[in-house]
Amino acid sequence: MRTERSRHAAPRGVPWWRWDRADVAILMSGALAFLVLTFGGPLVQYGSSLTLGAGGPGGAAAAPASLPAGVVPSPTAPSPTAAQRTTATPAPASTPPPGPVLPAAAAPLRVRYAGADFNVPVHPLKLDSRATTIEPPPTKDGYWLSPYGSPGKGSTNTTYVIGHSWDGVDAPFNHLSSQAAKGDRFAVDTASGTITYRVESITTYLKSSLKDSPVWDVVPNRLVLISCYTQDLWGKNVVVIASPAPA
Repeated sequence: MRTERSRHAAPRGVPWWRWDRADVAILMSGALAFLVLTFGGPLVQYGSSLTLGAGGPGGAAAAPASLPAGVVPSPTAPSPTAAQRTTATPAPASTPPPGPVLPAAAAPLRVRYAGADFNVPVHPLKLDSRATTIEPPPTKDGYWLSPYGSPGKGSTNTTYVIGHSWDGVDAPFNHLSSQAAKGDRFAVDTASGTITYRVESITTYLKSSLKDSPVWDVVPNRLVLISCYTQDLWGKNVVVIASPAPA
């Protein structure tokens, strides 16, 4: 009688080249898990991806992926801040032009104003504190109000030179009413040197209002020439204001 193999007998060994795909997948998964646990990092290489900024689909920016362990990113220059992009380098401050070089403050001796045909000697005039008006001597010369400023370096107040205009007689101070012009230059000789002045303004005042005008403001080295206005000798004064001319 022929003997049959028991259905419960162990099958013969299967050659490795006959394993199916499921067996291979299980084996590879186990090997991969072992390597991950051993080396502590992913061995899967990252592919390229598209990251959308804020405002793209979904309305939020995707979080950047971290680099694999051991990969050092290449250095990049930091982006300039908004302030660095918009702030321009300030231009160097310009140096103001130097003022005119003046001799030491001293008494004025002569005023030479060619444009107004005006060339007069100047004498000091002391003022009487009890007087209510300023009246120079009845000559054609100029008179410096000595209690006020002296022209030159170190001046502390305005310099005033006054003189009479004459009715029916030609006189240097008459020409201030008719020939002086803004922008004119003239020279003042002092005890320590000569100063060039430039006319800034020519103004007429009622004699009654002159004493309260800005003519009497304290302005060191400003020069003020005052006389009677020839078109109204008894009612008005003409005032020429000048400052040292720049080089």
